[in-house]
Amino acid sequence: MGTLEADTGSSPQGPIHTRIPEGDTRERKVCTDCGFIHYENPKIVAGAVVSHAGKILLCKRAIEPRSGYWTLPAGYLEQGETPAEGAKREAREEANADLVIDSLLGVYSVTRISQVQLIYRATLSGGRFSAGEETEDAQLFAWDDIPWDDIAFPTVIWALKDWLKVRGETDFPPFANPAGETAQL
Repeated sequence: MGTLEADTGSSPQGPIHTRIPEGDTRERKVCTDCGFIHYENPKIVAGAVVSHAGKILLCKRAIEPRSGYWTLPAGYLEQGETPAEGAKREAREEANADLVIDSLLGVYSVTRISQVQLIYRATLSGGRFSAGEETEDAQLFAWDDIPWDDIAFPTVIWALKDWLKVRGETDFPPFANPAGETAQL
């Protein structure tokens, strides 16, 4: 008897046990009645380094983790949206901002929390923004005025520095974690 290979929207109806399913190499949570396999996969974060008039848009977090610290507009990808759509939605939610996405800037892995971050390079459309519901403050910062000591996450620093490396360039491959970095706080 086969097992469900993909999440079809159904869920198990019977008892769940941790075991290695046939043909797999890792322990998974499996329904012993119907064979449903619950795959626990990394979370995808989508966001953007947003520039406008030579400055960078940052949002001061009003929620945990790292409430009171500055970050890029970014958050978890929702079902049924592309990463670029997710980055645009997060900018609207966190900074009431509309974006024009230019290119994928970086793909950063935070393995200790099973997270992959897709960060785009974007510009602010129309120049309008304000603090959203999960944001205490939203500001445009000149490069030399970025509050580096109050940045929420290592990946934000990586993305900002990578943005600077390709500022003005039109063709570049996406960046990844700096050598040896795993995004520990």
